[in-house]
Amino acid sequence: MQVVAVIPARGGSVGLPGKNTRYLNGVPLVGRAVLAAIESKFVSNVYVSSDSSEILEVAKRFGATAITRPPALSNSTASSESALIHALREIEGMTGTMPDVLVFIQCTSPFTTPEQIDAVVSELLNRGAASAFAAIEDHGFIWQVASDGTAIGLTHNHAEPRQRRQDMIPRYRETGAIYAVRVPEFLATEQRFCGVTVLVPVAMPPIEIDTAEDWVIAEAYAEIHDLQRTIPKRTIRALVTDFDGVHTDDRVLVNQDGTEAVRCSRSDGMGIEFLRNRGVKTLILSREKNPVVSARAAKLQMDVLHHVHNKLPALDAWRAENRLEWTEIAYVGNDVNDLDCMKACGLSFAPSDAHTEAKAVATLVLGKAGGNGALREVSELLTSQKLIG
Repeated sequence: MQVVAVIPARGGSVGLPGKNTRYLNGVPLVGRAVLAAIESKFVSNVYVSSDSSEILEVAKRFGATAITRPPALSNSTASSESALIHALREIEGMTGTMPDVLVFIQCTSPFTTPEQIDAVVSELLNRGAASAFAAIEDHGFIWQVASDGTAIGLTHNHAEPRQRRQDMIPRYRETGAIYAVRVPEFLATEQRFCGVTVLVPVAMPPIEIDTAEDWVIAEAYAEIHDLQRTIPKRTIRALVTDFDGVHTDDRVLVNQDGTEAVRCSRSDGMGIEFLRNRGVKTLILSREKNPVVSARAAKLQMDVLHHVHNKLPALDAWRAENRLEWTEIAYVGNDVNDLDCMKACGLSFAPSDAHTEAKAVATLVLGKAGGNGALREVSELLTSQKLIG
């Protein structure tokens, strides 16, 4: 039984443009959806279908396979079903087989969990259904305006005494987050509800991001409930960092004699020490030629390459010398001269006050600023998620 997940994500989002690559608690929306699907015990492969190269690049960074969606299926009138059918045909072309079950995941529902995905797929399989979807209990009283302008109760008879909620038959509404279908029935009907359908109650916040107001609500919820940010599973054997804006707050004190001083965080130093004691190789890779760079590297017992204008070749040489794969390196950068290295490494992080372009390519945007605990945060993330090899 082959189960695949497809995440459709158009670049020209209505309501909140660019939302699919926007960061929520450090992780872009499409990345959150990919990680939830990857961690499902049923899903074998995850695909992202999009007309946006930016979305597809993010999807690949988080471990999904990219499917380029044609323009005709990417406009505002194109249905999700049309994108899913196209994706299935592309998957068949790539793998030589058509999947048995398709899981359709919406990245605009940012709090989807692997357990919820598994619950929907499990119900589909165990009950022999053709389709299944995630739903939440809804106690709302829905009304409609009649042709004469009066109000009509749809989910209740407004002409009778109001029922107490505890006396009502449970009602559910779609979360819009997770659907699962058997592929033959789906292709035959071209509808997500393609035969016997079961609903699967899940405990999920009723948050779908379509507007700027929805984003504010999602940020507030994430601040409280995202206890641990998830990043792609890698075996990390080396941490490479820029200096200014990462070890420092990107400011400099210039004395009368022209010497310079910077401010660093002792907390960051402890984080580096912890990683080094766990066998992680560490390197400062900086464009600066100021002696303070090598002085700080010596203090932290880090390798250092400074006054480097083209960072990627220098990092590649250090990587080869230390017999490291690119996937085994985590990189922390804060500005445009770090972009190539951030893209090349297995994981990349940007401090909260980093340049916009550095944030855009980072695997995760940190909660801490440069020189103010960003490196300690990286150390704790790598440790808590058991990524240190």
